[in-house]
Amino acid sequence: MSGWETVIGLEVHCELATRTKLFCSCRNDFGAEPNTYVCPVCLGLPGSLPVLNERAVEFALRVGEALHCDIPEESIFHRKNYFYPDMPKNFQISQYDEPVCGNGWLAVPGPDGTAQRVGVERAHLEEDTGKTSHVGGGGGRIHGADHSLVDYNRAGVPLLEIVSKPDLRSAEGARAYVAELRGVLEAIGVSDVKMEEGSLRIDANISLRPAGSEKLGTRAEIKNMNSLRSLVRALEYEAGRQADVLEAGEAVVQETRHWDEDAGRTYSLRSKEEAYDYRYFPEPDLVPLSPSAEWREQVRAAMPELPAARKTRLVEAWGISDVDAGVLVGTPGLADYAEAAVAASAAGAAGLAGRDVTNWVTGDLLANVRETGAAPAELALSPGGLAELVGLVADGTLSRPLAKEVLGAALSGGGSPAAIVAERGLAQVSDEGSLEAAVAAVLATHPAEVERYRSGEDKDRKKLRGFFMGKVMAEMKGRGNPQVLNRLLDEALGAPSP
Repeated sequence: MSGWETVIGLEVHCELATRTKLFCSCRNDFGAEPNTYVCPVCLGLPGSLPVLNERAVEFALRVGEALHCDIPEESIFHRKNYFYPDMPKNFQISQYDEPVCGNGWLAVPGPDGTAQRVGVERAHLEEDTGKTSHVGGGGGRIHGADHSLVDYNRAGVPLLEIVSKPDLRSAEGARAYVAELRGVLEAIGVSDVKMEEGSLRIDANISLRPAGSEKLGTRAEIKNMNSLRSLVRALEYEAGRQADVLEAGEAVVQETRHWDEDAGRTYSLRSKEEAYDYRYFPEPDLVPLSPSAEWREQVRAAMPELPAARKTRLVEAWGISDVDAGVLVGTPGLADYAEAAVAASAAGAAGLAGRDVTNWVTGDLLANVRETGAAPAELALSPGGLAELVGLVADGTLSRPLAKEVLGAALSGGGSPAAIVAERGLAQVSDEGSLEAAVAAVLATHPAEVERYRSGEDKDRKKLRGFFMGKVMAEMKGRGNPQVLNRLLDEALGAPSP
């Protein structure tokens, strides 16, 4: 890649979480039996007429506010004409040169911690297509398939296509942009942004140009990337492929390419269409979209806190790192869980509770979320339960190792942390009488080691100190208070700890 600059623009297709479809009253719901959420409008039957979903427009206005877009006084819908079996009308109602949102930007954290503004060319409303499944032949592609099946449940689902400017310069930069945008879309409540269910889909336009050049190269569009990992892999592969083509003295062909996750490469799918191929013309069955100033102001006033502002607030309020705040805010539902736990915490001052809760949430609890695939809100341990666990550690009832055991039991549905501690007898022992007896018993059993400790060098004493501590903790069945035990061991051994 030496001598070449990568230029990337992304088209993010976001299904909006409305109750019904964009132009009819059919349910907008994932996972139903095929072709059960259909009607004459979304099937394009003769005589049917579209009626615009007001909630979808409100969601589009929210996105425009979040992405600092210009909201024109009037936008219009167009017919985008093409034939594919997944769009039964043979055209898609979309927006062309007068979209509902345009000329915005999104601040994306860079690897050095500074934010880069990525321009947003437009965000326009359109109806989604149905889903085609190619059966037989392997690979799920039409070539070689025995037959194809079409599910029209998704046809007509409201979609917002967010088109970035070609401001991205690396695959990792593209990943950071999509991750930040996904967080924004989730925070403002317009989508569940589940890439595995197709709620968020990405097309990437990528080209190369000589380093230092201002002229854009010939681009290829990549489709079928269903995860951030796929996005990075596809862009890195395609950049390398185009570099090989250019360095061989050949020309890059403008085309649409398919990403094959298993093979780890892109394949030519079809020649890239231009706007004129779709023969856009204004949709005759819909009037122009003109959201009032009052409506736009209501949307603006109701906007929730955005991820960037939330990260800044958590860092300042809790004294946590930027990295931890990024994990909280960047993992769906995790920051909500942590804040609910802090609100319920009795572990001390808010800042202390925030740090302690963050350590548990970004560590053991997040590992459980990733392992099980459960959302934080679906965990058996409620935020109040985590606050209870943090409190048990803070007041000395539990050591950290015992608390991890209790956390595992609570996440498995074993009950509240306090109940688990009581049932299993896991409370940490801080009674000095009991601990002194345990220390005395261990030292009496190992007189030779005690003598070596008292007369040995620092290196030997360090090893023996760990040996004694392990024996005493075993004597106490792991429930001895480490701080108290350390002091009692020092006193009993009669020499400073190494």
